[in-house]
Amino acid sequence: MLSQLRTPALVLLFLLAGRAAVAQQPHPFGTQGTTSAASARPELSDSERPLSGAVDERLKGMDSVVYRLTPGSRLQVKTGKAGLFGFAGHTHVIRANGFEGQVVYYPRDPTRSHLEITVGTDSLEVLTPPDTAEIRKVTETMRTEVLHTAEYHEIRLVARQVVPTATGFHILGALTLVGQTREVPIEVIARLGLDTLEAASTFAVKQTEFGIKPFSGGPGGTVKVADRVTFDIRVVAVRTGAGET
Repeated sequence: MLSQLRTPALVLLFLLAGRAAVAQQPHPFGTQGTTSAASARPELSDSERPLSGAVDERLKGMDSVVYRLTPGSRLQVKTGKAGLFGFAGHTHVIRANGFEGQVVYYPRDPTRSHLEITVGTDSLEVLTPPDTAEIRKVTETMRTEVLHTAEYHEIRLVARQVVPTATGFHILGALTLVGQTREVPIEVIARLGLDTLEAASTFAVKQTEFGIKPFSGGPGGTVKVADRVTFDIRVVAVRTGAGET
């Protein structure tokens, strides 16, 4: 189903990324149960907990702070039944296992702040559906026919413009997939601490904006690939230093 596609996995990226012909969503960059039923619910992991925006007051006296992404970050691409890689009536979640990136934050002038995330395309892993044979098939198709990982080794998300908001930042990002770069508006919820940064964003892009013709095939042309794919990003980064300018 992906023989005519030439990209998105995420990035994001960006990825570097949780909201062209690109579709915009959320902003840049619970109580304890008392019943037995509530207590029986599985505990949420840190990457699943809702994030609220905040900036540590102690940062305001610094000129700049650099945070680097940790392996605790989550970068995924999600598709629906008609989404990219969503052939055979299945949904898919694709995770980036190899990535690096940093955020440079300027407390005195947040508009100077900068974000960059790079994902190794050969590190992308298909997680669902839980069928080993199909996962192998989708992974191989994604790498050879969609992302062409032998030729394009990276997916990159770079901030071109940063505007502070009540809960984080509005970012105008440059997303690069299969050698094509397009601007993407991204809303990020961010919590900036003295030593750590947490941020979350979800945003969607259209394949056609990157020169990709959505796939259509299968019996009678019944298998169709939607133009829109969604990037889900949860960043955990640690401070590496602050500089004076």
